[in-house]
Amino acid sequence: MAKFRGPALFRCWCMPMPLNHKSKRPNALLPWLVGAVPVLLGLVITYWQAERALVNDGELIGSETVEQVERILDNVSGAAEELLPLAGTPCADAQLALRDQVARRPYVRSTIIADQGRLYCSSLFGDFSERLNAADYVDGRVSLISGNSVTPGRAVLLYRTHRDDSQHHDQSAIAALDGTHLINTLRTLGRNNDLILQVGPSWLSADGQVQEQALPEFDMAPVTVQSTRYPISVHTGFAAGSAWQLMASRYPALLALLLFLGVLAGLICRWLLKRAHSPPAELQRALLASEFVPYFQPVVRSTDKQWIGAEILMRWQHPREGLVRPDLFIPLAEDCGKIVPMTRSLMRQTAALLGPQADRLSEQFHLAFNISAAHCQDLALLDDCRELLAAFPIGRIKLVLELTERELIQPSDITQRLFAELNEIGVMIALDDFGTGHSSHSYLQAFKIDCLKIDQSFVAMIGVEALSRHILDNVIDLCHKLQLQIVAEGVETPEQGEYLAAQNVDYLQGYLYAKPMPGADFVAQLPRH
Repeated sequence: MAKFRGPALFRCWCMPMPLNHKSKRPNALLPWLVGAVPVLLGLVITYWQAERALVNDGELIGSETVEQVERILDNVSGAAEELLPLAGTPCADAQLALRDQVARRPYVRSTIIADQGRLYCSSLFGDFSERLNAADYVDGRVSLISGNSVTPGRAVLLYRTHRDDSQHHDQSAIAALDGTHLINTLRTLGRNNDLILQVGPSWLSADGQVQEQALPEFDMAPVTVQSTRYPISVHTGFAAGSAWQLMASRYPALLALLLFLGVLAGLICRWLLKRAHSPPAELQRALLASEFVPYFQPVVRSTDKQWIGAEILMRWQHPREGLVRPDLFIPLAEDCGKIVPMTRSLMRQTAALLGPQADRLSEQFHLAFNISAAHCQDLALLDDCRELLAAFPIGRIKLVLELTERELIQPSDITQRLFAELNEIGVMIALDDFGTGHSSHSYLQAFKIDCLKIDQSFVAMIGVEALSRHILDNVIDLCHKLQLQIVAEGVETPEQGEYLAAQNVDYLQGYLYAKPMPGADFVAQLPRH
């Protein structure tokens, strides 16, 4: 893994993750959009339900109105039917019967009989003569007029029954209904909406006016109910905004619930967005998406500069930001407890990549992974190492675990047992960045260390500063006395490489020989080295 030398303020709760600044605004709008979805969807469904309720109410009111008008017409038509046999008789003989029907039937205002196409006797005037136009009656039975000479300006509904054969010569009986009864019916049943009674081309509204122009258009839920017994129909509908008024009056609890659900959905979305973009959640997402990939930096023998191994470095291939610097996420992963599964993923990817290439690796080819204090708290690391070694023929690779000093590893029964069992299966322990940390010497005393890695800060002083070179010489001398293998990091110039080789440093690592590279490039260059 890459080395982190940043300040201690990089902590799980305060370290910013790399995010594209262009994505902040959509993310800020997303909770509002998510909150609006249940509200808008609920309003659409509720509005549709309110419209359906208005249609149902209209159909119910229209049906009740038609039934009421039919009952009134039954009374009026009964009078006409009873008077029809009197058509053709002298008016003096029939007038009493005409007036009797008006007196006995509550809805009948007047009655008239006709013979041979002429009206000749009325309950109001007795004898008179007037032409009867049968075409004025819809279906030959019903006619709606705006008034007559007796009550001008007041609607009148006429019901006609007739017989026309060789014996009776187009005889008719007519009963007149005062429009007040119809108007009262329309007003009573249409308290919350407009009702219109249509008879042929004429129609009557609740205001009592008979019109013959086109029917008015309703803004919402237009309904037409046709009578099956008489040539009449009732039209109804609702004014604009009626659905909203119905929603407010009938579904207040539902509207409040929709608003609550919208606010709740927005808050949950906002919480999830914050959680998703929190560093631990982002690391977990990246881990599940396999965005942490291995990069390989070769380690060479100082004698012949051939590749003897590689340090496996973790890189984050972020979908938006590209390759994220290790020093931004490695300390975060350690603080947030994600470093163990991330290292496990790195080992498995390395095994999957190099396992099939095992025959191209030299004997005892070193594969080095960084571990931290979190790895030493249980024995899961032992299983991870066994899984990696099982992917290669026995003896083909040498697994090296490098102890980092970002967090102090406290010796305990678990750590002692872990390092003992790692030693039994042939895993080497290396002390990374030797000479720079506060715990280097304590690690040498507490654990069985097989290798020391000289920090690049000492290597950089070769040929530049005498004091640092003397410290480097002392470190190398200490390693020789402790019979530890030595790896020098950060070798960037031939002078540094030659000096370290002259000091019998076993292995060299640095940009002079190779930079960290993706797995595919590393495998492609194996045959040359």
